[in-house]
Amino acid sequence: MSEFDTEALGDLLPMYYQRLFPANLMYKWLSYGDDSYFARREFSFTLAGDIYIRFQSFNNLTEFENELKKKRPEKIDIGAVYTQKPKNRDSSGSFQPESKEFVLDIDLTDYDDVRTCCEGAKVCEKCWKFIAVAVDILDAALREDFGFSKLLWVFSGRRGVHCWVCDEVARELDTSGRAAVIEYLQVVRGGESKAKKIQLADKIHPSIRRALKVLDPAFESICKEDQSVFDNVKHLEMLPTDIRDKVQVQLRGDERWDNILHLINEKNEKRDKNKKAASLTLQEIQLQLCYPRLDVNVSKGLNHLLKAPFCIHPKTGQVCVPFEPKRVHEFKIAEVPTITKLIDEIGSFDKEHENQTNIKAWKKTSLASYIKLFEKFVKPQREEMVKTMEY
Repeated sequence: MSEFDTEALGDLLPMYYQRLFPANLMYKWLSYGDDSYFARREFSFTLAGDIYIRFQSFNNLTEFENELKKKRPEKIDIGAVYTQKPKNRDSSGSFQPESKEFVLDIDLTDYDDVRTCCEGAKVCEKCWKFIAVAVDILDAALREDFGFSKLLWVFSGRRGVHCWVCDEVARELDTSGRAAVIEYLQVVRGGESKAKKIQLADKIHPSIRRALKVLDPAFESICKEDQSVFDNVKHLEMLPTDIRDKVQVQLRGDERWDNILHLINEKNEKRDKNKKAASLTLQEIQLQLCYPRLDVNVSKGLNHLLKAPFCIHPKTGQVCVPFEPKRVHEFKIAEVPTITKLIDEIGSFDKEHENQTNIKAWKKTSLASYIKLFEKFVKPQREEMVKTMEY
């Protein structure tokens, strides 16, 4: 993908907000059928020159659309629904967050100790596999273990993904409830100074077993073939001492991993003969290297902000688009449209179809499939909330 001209963003955003940004669907999503709910929602805008404006709020869709077109934010962040309209908040202490989607934030920079193909802001198809297995694991846990069903997964525009859990029970969770959910989803424990960060019990929790069913078939492709993780001797420190001492460190790449795997299997064979439980070393390695790594603070805080879907990432120019979790392994970052591409597509379409004047601009572009996916997500939950309110 060619490098994005960040200086051109200011020239392109007016048309984007005028013709492409799905403000109507955003309003339907974030109001949940209740205009007053939307009016108490916090938005923050980042404007050109890194001007950051918090506690924006809008009474209705028209206000929201007009302010977007007027301010043309380079970034939009979504916050909580407060007890008062954020723009009219007072200092009496009664202005408090009371509701917000439960959110997850996965960023590939948190895998920099494992991935060798890229680092920092760089991303490729190889390290995207970490994201793909994370989505598989977390989507299943949220649906099967907590009963959530209204999950919106969004590509962040550069190197990660966000999940918005929109069920009413999730939105009403307090800080301790959010902490409990994120604690349940955390498996890797300990900071950089701790070499071994997973310790499984003989009876593995069902959610961990389910995660291992995802990781086991993907592990060698990611850590052996793509990343050659054990070429880095620091990762040997996570191994049990009796195995680590036998590893032939002069071996490299596939041979070193095959040596480690042989030693693990050999240990299990001895345990089996002595009628002891098999070693869980392999499963602990898989979890430590590939289990989802989450930004806990993003999930815990009611007043924490998160980037809105359909923002333009200012560094890549790409749109923060929703995706289907079941198709995350097919997702190609390079195919995500940039704002430059979208504006060009409108021009090309208009030139080729001069007589078709009543078509919405987004339908002329590669953004169409993503907006339709978002519409598919928003419509049933909007209808459900309206019926609930009527009842």
